Amino acid sequence: MSDSTEEKEPTPDFREWVKQFTQPLVDSVDSRVRKQIDDRVDHHIEATLATRLSVLERAVADLDRALKELQERSA
Repeated sequence: MSDSTEEKEPTPDFREWVKQFTQPLVDSVDSRVRKQIDDRVDHHIEATLATRLSVLERAVADLDRALKELQERSA
């Protein structure tokens, strides 16, 4: 093959320049994506906990009513 048709590798200096130039942008995007993911995960966890806690609260209320009924019957 001739030199004109071969793909030339970018020089290391050019690679470093591109990396140095784009790194702040990549870091910024990465930071934003991580924050969005963290916010969504936190929201999902809070929703799941609220659902589970409401089930537990209903169960405790049912137990409380059952105990009161048993106390009234034995009195």
